[in-house]
Amino acid sequence: MTLTISKFRRLLPVLAVTVFTVACAPLTVPPKSEYPVGRARLVLPPGAWQDLGTSEEAIAGSGGRIALQTRDVGLRNAQGDWLAVLRVQTNRAGDLSGSPQGIGYCPTQQDVTVEDGAAGSPVRADCLRLKRWGSSSQWLDKNRPDLVEWLSTRQITLTQPYTYLSYRYVTEAGAWVKVDALVDQRLLRPATRNNEEFLVAGRPALQWGRDLAQAVRLSSGMVDGHLAVPPFPFPAPTSKP
Repeated sequence: MTLTISKFRRLLPVLAVTVFTVACAPLTVPPKSEYPVGRARLVLPPGAWQDLGTSEEAIAGSGGRIALQTRDVGLRNAQGDWLAVLRVQTNRAGDLSGSPQGIGYCPTQQDVTVEDGAAGSPVRADCLRLKRWGSSSQWLDKNRPDLVEWLSTRQITLTQPYTYLSYRYVTEAGAWVKVDALVDQRLLRPATRNNEEFLVAGRPALQWGRDLAQAVRLSSGMVDGHLAVPPFPFPAPTSKP
């Protein structure tokens, strides 16, 4: 059928409305939560995150006191179960007033994956630590009693089993970032059906930790300290294991 000029002119208003409607359609971009913490801007992946507040601390450096701020956030599922808790600490000012004592301490530990990007440097830290079964009997109580006490004061109990991860990044250029994470294993590990799958099931968790470490390094070089926590490898579960 041939479209005459007169028919085309009559269709122009309809076409214009159609184009305008498509152009104005809302973008389905998942919401993200953002919170300031010290010199950084913490950007969380999509999910039902809850702000758990901030706290202040000052530690001794070789040139004076270093002011730090900690931001705590938690992730819950639709039933209200805690799936993850993050504690992010950064310095408030660009001058660290010297290096804190023992800042490069990144020892090896049995049953803990440790990666020291600073190669044992005494003046900088780039230390990633991953305990896949952080919920194993009394491990967290023995290794991070301060974190256990904080969880208790907040009446936070994570669904077990969970993974513990910590990352510390400190440079002489003035960067200080420390992250502690407790994460429901279902966010970090795939379901396994045989021995071969079980042996490689821990890789996504380690890769997530490495991605988090890279995000911290990038953050230290940005003016606004943009620190984008990477999404978890697997979707949030909707029920208890």
